[in-house]
Amino acid sequence: MYESLNNQQLISIANEFGSPVYVYHAEKIAQQYHKLKEAFSGHPTRFFYACKALTNINILKYIKSLGASIDCVCINEVRLALKAGFEPKQILFTPNCVDFAEILEAQELGVNINIDNISILEQFGNRFGSGYPVCIRINPHIEAGGNYKISTGHIDSKFGISIHQMRHIERIVKTTHLHVQGLHMHTGSEIKDINVFLQALDIMFDMARHFPSLEFIDLGSGFKVPYKDGDPETDVFTLGSKLTEAVKEFEAEYNRTLEIWFEPGKYLVSEAGSFVVKANVIKQTTATVFVGVNSGFNHLIRPMFYDAYHRISNISNPNGAERIYTVVGNICETDTFAWDRVLNEVREGDYLLFHNAGAYGFEMSSNFNSRFKPAEVLVKDGEAHLIRKRDEFSDLLRNQVEVL
Repeated sequence: MYESLNNQQLISIANEFGSPVYVYHAEKIAQQYHKLKEAFSGHPTRFFYACKALTNINILKYIKSLGASIDCVCINEVRLALKAGFEPKQILFTPNCVDFAEILEAQELGVNINIDNISILEQFGNRFGSGYPVCIRINPHIEAGGNYKISTGHIDSKFGISIHQMRHIERIVKTTHLHVQGLHMHTGSEIKDINVFLQALDIMFDMARHFPSLEFIDLGSGFKVPYKDGDPETDVFTLGSKLTEAVKEFEAEYNRTLEIWFEPGKYLVSEAGSFVVKANVIKQTTATVFVGVNSGFNHLIRPMFYDAYHRISNISNPNGAERIYTVVGNICETDTFAWDRVLNEVREGDYLLFHNAGAYGFEMSSNFNSRFKPAEVLVKDGEAHLIRKRDEFSDLLRNQVEVL
């Protein structure tokens, strides 16, 4: 049974490896993966970890050990996946607006290729014909997701080939004899309503009727995890039941069994991640009490970029009197993590914990203001392992070329 890390464990890790520090709990990742496997056990379903959420090589190896495949959006992620031990057929390459050279390299590596552009589809068909199977990413024109910046299936999105371009797709497939093995769509992230998936599935069924030899339909992901107390979570068990019923009904008409693919990223790693920072200063102004921490949007950009909410706990003083603070970073920009947040009394030197920091936390970090990227730690079977060293000063200069 999964047990979350307690405050003393996190403080011990921060003391040992320094702060800020990202901490990932392996058993929580496993719990999330097994939940998906159980929810969709009624029909052949594969899960491809959307590794853009977190690409540390140890996380990739651990997720592979659970039995998952992997979804990559960049050729370097494909290389990382291969290095982590994934077989080419366990890798789905889903790029966007990339040079055709990346597509060619993916083909040479033998991975599954997902094409979301008419131009690339035509080039690929002319180059390989029926000799290499592809998946086609469709834009279903469904807007879904917790934020417009993470909604990818609406009519103005750059992702996917519009459902209204079906005739164009058919002409390319017929002319080049392209072998289409799968259809893909992804409407967005943090989807609360499972009917979004079922609506998209109906659209995919309509598209599938144009391709008699499909092997799978890929519904992307977007499963929501709770960030606030009381937050809704995607009901994967009800979705799994309804999806199984719908797919089996379609298969009877299609005369062919279809695998269903999903690409969970945040769902697998978000809740497994903790971000521990230290309170540098308590600064009181005429209107606000600020907690200034030893981090900023150079380490965790989601609150500033997506207006994302992360629950914050004072793990050094969990029983202190509740007070209202605005939590800010040490970057030379407005980098506010939380306005008017109720926290147990914060003292200078206390450790604060940002919950749900496993997805798009370290992965979107930078060296802005010439500050170091933090360390990453994986806790597995109760033991803390350093899986990325904190930057040192030499890292800031590593790829610079001095000419003066």
